[in-house]
Amino acid sequence: MQAKVLVTLREGVLDPAGQAVSDSLKQLGFDEVRGVRIGKVIEFELDDMPEPQARARLEAMGKQLLANPVIEDFEVEL
Repeated sequence: MQAKVLVTLREGVLDPAGQAVSDSLKQLGFDEVRGVRIGKVIEFELDDMPEPQARARLEAMGKQLLANPVIEDFEVEL
């Protein structure tokens, strides 16, 4: 089974890397860009298991290790 955990900064947390990318894109002529937020995608290859169990395991991983709960949110994709 393949899965992804998407980790993003919480709303209101400053994203200096995203701001730098946004500024650079505007300098390159991409004026339609209004903002950029940078996160991370973690891809998994899991043993076969029922979807609810896989989701629960990935959510536990997100809470315990993959995301900093103070400044980051995460989303599980199966």
